[in-house]
Amino acid sequence: MKFLEDPMQTIGAGFALAVVLIGVFLGMSGIGAGEVEWVGMIMRWVHFLAGITWIGLLYFFNLVNAAFLKSLDGPTKNIVIPKLMPLALNWFRHGATVTVLAGIGLYFYLYAKGGTGAMALGIGGLLGIIMMVNVHAIIWPNQKKIIAAVTAAAQGTPAPAEMAAWGKTALYASRVNVLLSIPMLFFMGAGSHFK
Repeated sequence: MKFLEDPMQTIGAGFALAVVLIGVFLGMSGIGAGEVEWVGMIMRWVHFLAGITWIGLLYFFNLVNAAFLKSLDGPTKNIVIPKLMPLALNWFRHGATVTVLAGIGLYFYLYAKGGTGAMALGIGGLLGIIMMVNVHAIIWPNQKKIIAAVTAAAQGTPAPAEMAAWGKTALYASRVNVLLSIPMLFFMGAGSHFK
């Protein structure tokens, strides 16, 4: 079970298991591989996986991490922030980008096939695009400045006076994303139920 010690190997094993289970499902159900709408299904799967990564981290940052970081003293923050935040924000940003790009591709794919609920999906998608813009234009640039300032503070450089404002700006943009995520998830999930 060595693959469980490395998260990337665990994810790889998850993909391998999915392929095996898809094969078993097709065999048991009698559905031929040629009868499956693979493009739409794979696009939706990528959209879901990336979305879970993105929104899961969004909720982690807002419901757990913000309060946790406030509870730390300065020297401990100087250790935790440079180690935790770059990696977590990397998964967060790229999860947002892949989610939105796969969602746009899926929307046009379904729309071209005459899928129902296009307007509901469009509302959810528009909210997702706004959220992704918040990630790349507001949250990440401010967090990048904070990470650099905290890293410098660990080396003895005083924290800049603007750091609190950077944190507040990033926090408010992140909270806006939490707010938008609730109707976004409703409209994304409800699209196929509006006929």
